[in-house]
Parts: sequence; C-alpha cells; structure tokens
Amino acid sequence: MALKNTLLIVGCGDIALRTAPLLQAHFRMLGLCRSPENFVRLRSHGIIPVSGNLDHSKSLDKLAGVAQVVIHLAPPPNHGKHDTRTANLLAALTKRPQIKGVILPQRLVYISTSGVYGNCNGALINETYPTNPSNDRALRRINAENQIRAWGLRNHVNTSILRVPGIYAGNRLPLVRVQEGKPMLSEEDDSYTNHIHANDLAQIIYAAIRHAKPNRIYHACDNSHLKMGEYFDLVADKFNLPYPPRVSRNQALGHISPGMLSYLDESRRLNNLRMKKELHIKLNYPIVAEGILHD
Repeated sequence: MALKNTLLIVGCGDIALRTAPLLQAHFRMLGLCRSPENFVRLRSHGIIPVSGNLDHSKSLDKLAGVAQVVIHLAPPPNHGKHDTRTANLLAALTKRPQIKGVILPQRLVYISTSGVYGNCNGALINETYPTNPSNDRALRRINAENQIRAWGLRNHVNTSILRVPGIYAGNRLPLVRVQEGKPMLSEEDDSYTNHIHANDLAQIIYAAIRHAKPNRIYHACDNSHLKMGEYFDLVADKFNLPYPPRVSRNQALGHISPGMLSYLDESRRLNNLRMKKELHIKLNYPIVAEGILHD
C-alpha cells in the first residue's frame, strides 16, 4: 500500500477541524500548535500536533521538508502592515532544501479575506478586480498574499489563495448582538456583505488542494447578495427574536461600534463562478437563509 502524503495545517481552529475529516483518508495530517493544552483536541481529529509559534521563527525550524501540502489558516498579527507570521512560515518551509530528504511542499493553500478589496460601492466583482485595502488589517492580508504568490513562483510551488468573506455556522452567529437589540443601518444606507458556511469552506479548502490552478485566486463564498441588516434579520428569525432596529448612517456613530462600522463602510458582492467551475464545488448551503435554517 502506498504511503499517504503528509499535510501540514497552520492555524488549527474551527475551520481546520471541520476540514480534517475530508483530509484524513488521503493525508497524514500534522498541525502546528503553540498551546500544548490543545494537543489532545488535535489528536482527537486525527491531527498530529507539532509544537511551534509563528511569532518565534526559531520554533519553526522543524517544519522544513515535513509536508507535501500546506494549508495556511493562521491570521496575521494584529498590528502593523506586514504579515510577519507568513514570512516566518515561508522561511521555515524553505530552510535547508539542500539537505537530502528535505523538500519543498508541492502545494500551499492560503485562506485570505475578501476585505482586501476595500469598498466597491456594492459592485459585483470577480477575482481580477483591483485590491484597495482600507485598513491595516486588510493591508496585512494583501502582504501575506503577495509573499505567498512570489514565494510560490520563486520556488515552483503551486500556491492558491482563497479570499473568504464572513464565515457563519450554528456556533458562529452574531446571536448576542441580536439579543441585545443593537441597531443596524437602514436599508437605504446599508452595505452589501458576503458569506460562506463553515462546512462549505471546509469542502472548498479540500477542493483547492485537489483542483486549484497554480498561483490562482478564488472567491470562497456562497450565492447570496445580502445586505448586513438582512443577515442579522435572518439570525433574529432563527431564534424568534425581534429584528435589530435600524438607524441612518448619520446616526450610526452614536449607536454602532467603530468595529462594526469599519465593516459597514465596505460594500461589495463577490462573484463565485471561478470557484464553482474550476474547483468543482456544489455548495451545501448556496444561500445564507438555507444555512441558518438547516444548521
């Protein structure tokens, strides 16, 4: 029997654990983990823990040559305009390639964010649309994408970028915000948002490993074209709660948190045809209403 290829997961949170069952039959799975208390949980999902911290490059030396495939789910640091964590990871994967038996990965899939586009004024966009990050959070993501694509071209590694919007699932809904009755923008002032169910994202990641074209970007999103207030209304319907009150954009500063407003300042609709065609994706939850209702 042929030995399984080894796959390294970087960022072993909820999405990684949802993806693991799809990978287990095909790969020996390693998971980079900085907290020993999480080792048992990883093992229970068939993932072999590898101790390391993306903020400490020396702790990553052991990653050289360990895996043919890498899934990079780890977020950038929460400050600055550069993703030093991705820089440390790529340096570790490339280290000591001249030593016999130490090889580069054949494929790397990076989970990025649709926030790299900034505000598109509600336009329907595909993956060729220019990026225009409006905050440091998005700048760090663009920096990570650029690092990965350049590294892939330089080292002949098949890299793929999944630009992911808002992830939701039964345990990932803004229930507390709806329960507290915090307001959203009025219909005429509201912004378009985009979503993907966590289980659908897991199957998209698996499909990218199998089918993604080299150095290719994909929108990992569903078919919905909701405004943010509509999304919160769906959550309210799910739990039989009153709809959040609506305020105008002029009133928003006194009623909506700066963090939420930073998302509401950006409006776009993502086209997912490339994902469905090239990755052969059939979504389990094509629209948010189905995902919330049936999860």
